[in-house]
Amino acid sequence: MAIHPLAGKPAQAEQLANIPRLVADYYLLSPDVSIREQQVAFGTSGHRGSSSQRAFNENHILAVSQAIAEYRLAQGTTGPLYIGKDTHALSEPAFCSAIEVFAANGVEVRYQEGLGYTPTPVISHAILAYNRLGKEQADGVVITPSHNPPEDGGFKYNPPNGGPADSDVTKVVQDRANEILANGLKEVKRLSYDQAIKLPSIVAIDYIKPYVDDLANVLDMDAIAKAKVKIGVDPLGGSGIAYWPVIAETYGLDIEVVNDRVDPTFSFMTLDKDGKIRMDCSSPYAMASLIALKDKFDVAVANDPDYDRHGIVTRSSGLLNPNHYLAVAINYLYSHRKGWPAEAAIGKTLVSSSMIDRVAGSLGRELKEVPVGFKWFVDGLFDGSIAFGGEESAGASFLRKDGGVWSTDKDGIILALLAAEIIAVTGKDPGQHYQGFVSQFGEPCYKRIDAPATIEQKAVLSALDPAMVEAESLAGEKIIAKLTSAPGNGAAIGGLKVVTENGWFAARPSGTEAIYKIYMESFKGEEHLVQIEQEAQTIVSAALAKAGL
Repeated sequence: MAIHPLAGKPAQAEQLANIPRLVADYYLLSPDVSIREQQVAFGTSGHRGSSSQRAFNENHILAVSQAIAEYRLAQGTTGPLYIGKDTHALSEPAFCSAIEVFAANGVEVRYQEGLGYTPTPVISHAILAYNRLGKEQADGVVITPSHNPPEDGGFKYNPPNGGPADSDVTKVVQDRANEILANGLKEVKRLSYDQAIKLPSIVAIDYIKPYVDDLANVLDMDAIAKAKVKIGVDPLGGSGIAYWPVIAETYGLDIEVVNDRVDPTFSFMTLDKDGKIRMDCSSPYAMASLIALKDKFDVAVANDPDYDRHGIVTRSSGLLNPNHYLAVAINYLYSHRKGWPAEAAIGKTLVSSSMIDRVAGSLGRELKEVPVGFKWFVDGLFDGSIAFGGEESAGASFLRKDGGVWSTDKDGIILALLAAEIIAVTGKDPGQHYQGFVSQFGEPCYKRIDAPATIEQKAVLSALDPAMVEAESLAGEKIIAKLTSAPGNGAAIGGLKVVTENGWFAARPSGTEAIYKIYMESFKGEEHLVQIEQEAQTIVSAALAKAGL
């Protein structure tokens, strides 16, 4: 995909979302359940869409909330449901719709007092903290489309394990929600919002203090404070904006919030590579404003709107590639967390850099390579068999210092603060640590490209058979593996990964967009990576042609 000429430049007035129209469409437009694009569809991170495209409307949220209320009842989940929302415009009306339904179904709901915003990892942390008490089980909902553009809304469910729901759960909820839509919402139990929010079962709580107070059990906050690490924070107008001042005051940290605006148009953003407003904290284009401030701080950090992703900007390297930072974080944590189980493995997604494989080898730790989606790390983080799980898209979490579970969803806050801990303890920033890896293991070139794909093409890609790939070599090297299931757990990857000695590519359809993604990496340089890219596209095209597409 070509870089848009305005990538990295400030958003212009004509590019901003029409928020009143977006909210009006949420209430006024109804989906046609016979059209697939207008059905409830849970991807790797819940149901997402725009109200103006009839993909995220009041009817969707009423149906999904009813389906969740029924599902948790069938599972015997009778504890509180922790609900949080981010700063996207559609999160507000979706929150109201969900409250109306959950209240009518007798669900005890807990939400941020003052109707404030709540990060995804805080919901996971709250669920686990409650369930640790051994009472009835709690679960949660996070209303967010993550880093997606301002026009989008999102809704995801976290069961009692605290992590993103697996497909065996989301399929039940998705299918039931679509059935409810098809039946004209007749089965939806609903109160007016004014009635619902006043019920004693709908409880306002403070999410912030319990989470912030507990940070000392997952990070060395004293080391950060004693080293006087100067931290710059751009909340990107997201749900964690109220957390940073409390973190600074609680632990005596030198934190400067460089942008304290919350604006549903996200007008303060610089445009992403395709010219869209997208709060992607791993994109150098979306992060241009913070990168410009890199020399002002020892480390500068940002998070996406629901705070499950992290962006790390260092003086030595600017914005770190997410893969680079994952490798550094893994090496540091497994070397410094003496309370972690000696047999705890390292978790990575199969489209993450092979630099992580080399780091894991040097640490003598088992590597668990799983399909894309953080849900694959939930069980391992929960029982301690994985101490760190990370995705190439800048999402990760890890265990408490004593080896207990912290969160089973991605936590951008602890990954951001970890960068400051690394500087405090080692005297080097994460970019400098990564350069040491390059000297030791070689320098990989990594790239991801997106290509348009129809629903039919995405279906073929997600169900590829290795036999459909006739090629025996890739970019001049013998193919040593054609994978459609992940080596770490045997689960289907929903696509294909082809591996050689010094390179690989993986192709998989997006769960939420009309595209397929090709990830690739080479340890032999840019020219070799270009070869991999060209041949990968040829291999994918041939597989689609075999299926008549």
